[in-house]
Amino acid sequence: MTHKIAVVVQGRFYTFDMAKALLARGHDVHLFTNYPRWAVARFGFPPERVTSCWPHGIAARLFTFLKDKLHVPEPESLLHKSFGRWAARHIPRQKWDAVYCFSGVSEELLDALKENGSPSWLFRSSSHIRAQAELLETEERRAGRPIDRPSAWMIQREEREYAKADVIVTLSGFAARTFNGTGYEDKVVMVPLGVDVSNFRPTADKLEARRQRILNGTKLRVLFVGTKSYRKGLLDLAQIARTLAGWFEFRFVGPEETQARALLNELRTHVELVPAMPEAQLREAYEWGDVFVFPTVEDGFAAVLTQAYAAGLPILATTNCGAPDFIRDEETGWILPIRASGRFVERLEWCHRHRTALADTVTRIAHEFHPRTWDDMASDLELLIQQRCHRSTTVVGVRN
Repeated sequence: MTHKIAVVVQGRFYTFDMAKALLARGHDVHLFTNYPRWAVARFGFPPERVTSCWPHGIAARLFTFLKDKLHVPEPESLLHKSFGRWAARHIPRQKWDAVYCFSGVSEELLDALKENGSPSWLFRSSSHIRAQAELLETEERRAGRPIDRPSAWMIQREEREYAKADVIVTLSGFAARTFNGTGYEDKVVMVPLGVDVSNFRPTADKLEARRQRILNGTKLRVLFVGTKSYRKGLLDLAQIARTLAGWFEFRFVGPEETQARALLNELRTHVELVPAMPEAQLREAYEWGDVFVFPTVEDGFAAVLTQAYAAGLPILATTNCGAPDFIRDEETGWILPIRASGRFVERLEWCHRHRTALADTVTRIAHEFHPRTWDDMASDLELLIQQRCHRSTTVVGVRN
């Protein structure tokens, strides 16, 4: 059954891959974004199926630059409302089987869809915004300096969006559970992300090289990929690296959060800090590592986890991300509490002492890995649309 689907996103995130997968399954998909059409085409999505709010994209990038370089506050109210109003003018011109939109920029669109009658699917890529705010407020106190976290304005806006949406899509069990007791839990569905495994699967030679490094007793290579930020557990990453300096090699790959640069400068004697890399080059980053660490404080999913797993890396990650949904604790990785650098240190020391077991874990992951592809994500969304359409038809039949 073919569905007519609108995908509405301020930027890219994972939606270009998701939209391509839905299109490949035969659905009538149209993408509404602030990327220009030519830029979307570079990601393999047909430009004739794109409606672009490119002036918003230019403004968003300009304010991001000003925020990073000159510390000019981002006018989030202006940017988010303007995109929401643009979407509200364009999407309701047609009737859709599903409108996938993102939290924070969708309040105006959700209001318009109530009049249009098209079902709204609100994607929340992180945990419930109030849970996220509380976690990051605690981390801010722990860091002793301001960090990026949701404003009071954004919290109120997103909670209004939760109330107005027909369905709330989360990406992990952790994120879904943060909606428990909020009154919105009946709207919540979980649809984990996919991964293009062809970009990250290691060759047999690379896997064997990793096994031999581990078994030969050389320093284990500890890899982190992601934004080097307090939200991603930088305080704990720093403590892990300081404690194990000299025993292990550490490499952190990704962009640097402005507020974290002083701490990162202190770490340069213990850690190799690598700037953000294009996704096409990340395979080389994962091939370098022996184990992957991700002590994040809060993540809706974290795509780097599936990339690292596809690359055959044992993962040490916290409960507050998508890792518990696919890692078998103490078999293909380890799930640890947040803000527990000591537990990460203990586990890495165990890896150092138990080289054969660690090498066997690498082999187990490589042999047992079952990729969750973008087509799997699209298939799950397709099934959810069909189920919702069936329920709606049934309800209408009863009323008549």
